[in-house]
Amino acid sequence: MRPELQSYTHLASGKVREIYEIDANTLLLVASDRISAYDHILSPAIPDKGRILTAMSFYWFDVLGVPNHLAGGPTDERIPAECVGRSMVVRKLPMVQVECVARGYLTGSGLLDYRATGAVCGVELPTGLDEASALPEPIFTPATKAAQGDHDENISFERVVEQEGAERAERLRAVTLDIYGRGARIAAERGIILADTKFEFGLGDDGELVLADEVLTPDSSRYWEAATYRPGEVQPSFDKQIVRNWLTGPDSGWDRVADQPPPSLPDSVVHRTRERYIEAYEWISQRSFADWPDHE
Repeated sequence: MRPELQSYTHLASGKVREIYEIDANTLLLVASDRISAYDHILSPAIPDKGRILTAMSFYWFDVLGVPNHLAGGPTDERIPAECVGRSMVVRKLPMVQVECVARGYLTGSGLLDYRATGAVCGVELPTGLDEASALPEPIFTPATKAAQGDHDENISFERVVEQEGAERAERLRAVTLDIYGRGARIAAERGIILADTKFEFGLGDDGELVLADEVLTPDSSRYWEAATYRPGEVQPSFDKQIVRNWLTGPDSGWDRVADQPPPSLPDSVVHRTRERYIEAYEWISQRSFADWPDHE
């Protein structure tokens, strides 16, 4: 018989995930259907979003071939019935307090940094690059881990050295770029560009880096369709872009800089966002989301 969720100790809430302690060595990570944009948690939630993120993470943990934090499968008997399909049983690990970002293309905050300084997180780049330009080679652009409601802050590699020491900083950079390369090659085989992504790492007993949290999901990564890729333009992506576009467009009536919460998402935006997340999972994993476990 499966345990009740209430039998576990609730440790923390994130924008998407709830964290529970199973015992001294393991945690339960439960992915909700919450969706956030511009540092606001929006309503309504996106149906099945937590299950899609969990399915994507399990797929990537399986195929990447690197040490990870999983301590059980998607239907592990320690997962409460109502949480099956959206939960991971994971090892309890001390976490590295750096967001490890890899970029193969220039967009988002990296593009803003480049336009202001000619570099991203202190990494000098060639002149003449534009929106969605492919970089000469992928780069490591770390960030601070911000508290909920705050923005992550891009930092230099030297800041990582100061915080983590030279040896671990070098290892974080090398492992981040290696995993990005593995993921990008697999995505490319599916006709998808992995523009950038964010990883989190824990520390194993021997100090080894252990891939943790979610991995290569539409929430932590920018995926673009290779067939429609056009450098110099903002690319359609497999993530919450539909939500962002509606919020900042004329139909929402929301002023992003004003001190007011965003309006509720219309049904059409919720539906299209759910379909986009499912499309990302099915296209990359080549599996049907209909086959992924649901709550029991």
